[in-house]
Amino acid sequence: MKLTNIIMQIDTIASEHPDWPAYDELGTVHTYGDLKQASDAIAWAISQRHLARTQPIMVYADQSFMTVAAFLGCVKAGHAYIPVDTHSPNDRLTMIESIAQPGLVLALQPLPIALKTPVFTAEALAAYCRADAKTVGFQPVVGTENFYIIFTSGTTGQPKGVQISHTNLLSFVNWMTDFKLPKRLRCLVQAPYSFDLSVMSLYPTLVNGGTLVVLPRSKTQDLAQLFHWLPLFKLDVWVSTPSMMAMCLLDQTFNAATYPQLKQIFFCGEELTPQLARKILNRFPDVALYNTYGPTEATVAVTAVQITPAILDQYPRLPIGYAKPDTWISLRPGTEQVDHGQALGELLLSGPSVSKGYLNRPDKTAQVFKASSYASGDLGYIDAHGLIFYRGRTDFQIKMNGYRIELEEVNHFLNQSKYLKQAVAVPKYNAQQKVTQLIAFAVPADGQTGNLALTKAVKAALAGVMMDYMIPQRFVYRSELPLTQNDKVAIKLLISEVNPA
Repeated sequence: MKLTNIIMQIDTIASEHPDWPAYDELGTVHTYGDLKQASDAIAWAISQRHLARTQPIMVYADQSFMTVAAFLGCVKAGHAYIPVDTHSPNDRLTMIESIAQPGLVLALQPLPIALKTPVFTAEALAAYCRADAKTVGFQPVVGTENFYIIFTSGTTGQPKGVQISHTNLLSFVNWMTDFKLPKRLRCLVQAPYSFDLSVMSLYPTLVNGGTLVVLPRSKTQDLAQLFHWLPLFKLDVWVSTPSMMAMCLLDQTFNAATYPQLKQIFFCGEELTPQLARKILNRFPDVALYNTYGPTEATVAVTAVQITPAILDQYPRLPIGYAKPDTWISLRPGTEQVDHGQALGELLLSGPSVSKGYLNRPDKTAQVFKASSYASGDLGYIDAHGLIFYRGRTDFQIKMNGYRIELEEVNHFLNQSKYLKQAVAVPKYNAQQKVTQLIAFAVPADGQTGNLALTKAVKAALAGVMMDYMIPQRFVYRSELPLTQNDKVAIKLLISEVNPA
């Protein structure tokens, strides 16, 4: 049976089974009853502000239970939430505030800077949660109203806020239930909530009465901690990028014997290589392994295929799957080309999970959105059976470790550095055409010498204005950069230099 309302489904479970575990953070468990009580209280607190219904709410938070309660509270009060990770640079906070014009900020962690928008602190929200919350009169987000807005990397230093409506999210969540998720599943939450991969864990789990099992960022950065905690999670469903799984496979005990409950693995966010998939199936021969694909602009994922030994034997570069039933994927007219006898072009996505566009950016929206269709910027082809294959980007946008990165945004910040006269970032690919490194070609500013000390200074400065995953890992210094006939930096030439044929 298809869902018609996400909030109603979660609250129904909470009312009928308040003792069911909803959130497990390293053994600290919160129930569905806790989730309803906290989200109702936060919704009541928001409602006292009498905000315009179209005003979104920024949620500055980590991966705690109260973060999810805040998300649901915003939606119950009739407002979209904007997740902002605590590791975000200060400039990103102010840019998001400027673009989104939120009505309120829920600061579940202390804000590093002062914002113009009114702020609810964690202490203030906790006081509401201790009081008797009133639920009468709530009018949750419905239909085409925005449910959440995720800001992605953008050009010229300006992030873009992707608007996802209740209708968009409902299309995705109903599709995920088609995978016959285990009853009351225990699902891994590894991605930060500002990364839309987290949505693949979040709502399919909650509408099915499952438990979100959280792996905090601090534990993924310490292999000893990671390998200690993972076996204790008793996971049924794994959701992550392939890069995260590759790190886990370093532990030789990461296998079916140690994780007997694991039934399904879902990958999204970056390309899955045959080598990694084969290694996973060797370790977990009875697990259903799904490769999925989708941009934030189409609500997490719009294609999927189960990767089996037969698929691995048939394709040297894995397919990204078949379109979900309510979605149409085609090659954008005018972009088609023939490559090795196959029609290749930009993937055009159409259907109810496609966003209405970028928040308060009609110019950017008009460039890629039209009548429930989104021009993805991804190159691909579709075989005679409807199986879709990804073949790279049409522009200078890349994915590395699951994160989408606009090279133009990286270049923008590089060229603002007082240490550099000129710089560009280019991706380095491995044999599987996966981005493994971001390399900056740079001309030092006058008086600067291109050495390790300069690189450390540049990286330290960039850390204050960029997300850490966007900072180039390697710097190559030159007295000048090659130019095109139009006096622009010859980026494609530099790309070919670091990726020789």
